[in-house]
Amino acid sequence: MSETTKYQDAFDRFEPALSDEKTTEKVNALIDKHFKTNLTPEVFQLVHGCIDLTSLTSLDTRDSIWRMVEQVNDYEGTRPDVPNVAAICVYPLFVDTVKQALTAQEVKIASVAGGFPASQTFVEVKIAETAMAVMQGADEIDVVLNLGYFMEENFEDLSEEIQEIKESCRGAHLKVILETGALGSMANVQKAAILAIYSGADFIKTSTGKEYPGATLEAVYTMCQVVKTYHSITDRKIGIKVSGGVRTAEDAVKYYTIVKEVLGEEWLNKDYFRIGASSLVGDIQKKLG
Repeated sequence: MSETTKYQDAFDRFEPALSDEKTTEKVNALIDKHFKTNLTPEVFQLVHGCIDLTSLTSLDTRDSIWRMVEQVNDYEGTRPDVPNVAAICVYPLFVDTVKQALTAQEVKIASVAGGFPASQTFVEVKIAETAMAVMQGADEIDVVLNLGYFMEENFEDLSEEIQEIKESCRGAHLKVILETGALGSMANVQKAAILAIYSGADFIKTSTGKEYPGATLEAVYTMCQVVKTYHSITDRKIGIKVSGGVRTAEDAVKYYTIVKEVLGEEWLNKDYFRIGASSLVGDIQKKLG
């Protein structure tokens, strides 16, 4: 089987992606029908426990990251009905800082790696950076799918790169960022999701929140459809992470609604559903009172 045939065979296992217009229609119908029902304190509580509290700026310092971790520590146990955040996500340089500062239980340490956010560096650097972040204490690694390879349909190098990064994760979970805002169509989002999953991703994630438009309901709907079909083929559950522009509890509940309606209740926990955000935590806590 040629390389082209191998990847086409994987794509052919999935129903063709809906057109962008049809995807929007489906999403709007789901939101119109279910959003208000899900806009409850109970859903806010669940979502709070699925957040990857994130700081990824050029101005991050050891002190600023330490203070962010202390906020998570201080929240621990203050609201027995509201679980703490799922993870704290930082640049590799600050993984050790998070590890030293973190006392809250069951909060994971996540690190971006692999030449984040552009993914335009040597594969050897990506592998080394991933391995070093894991050595420093990262439980989860977020990397960007190589968009250059994707656009030129160099699926072999794209897939091999993800596989090698996954191997360097050792026991850490790998989240592969599709950068859906750069992909241009739901057909491309579907194809990128399939490639990431078959290459070893434990989660597929929408966006970096940097250069390109962030998460959209349409992209998450399309990604969920891929995850659903893949699960029916292999019985393996892949997680969904929404990132890029999710700032309010209402925003989060819309994505929760899509995941619930496409994938079902089994995905509505921190093992399979995450939202990467910085301001969302404060908004949910404010609304919960």
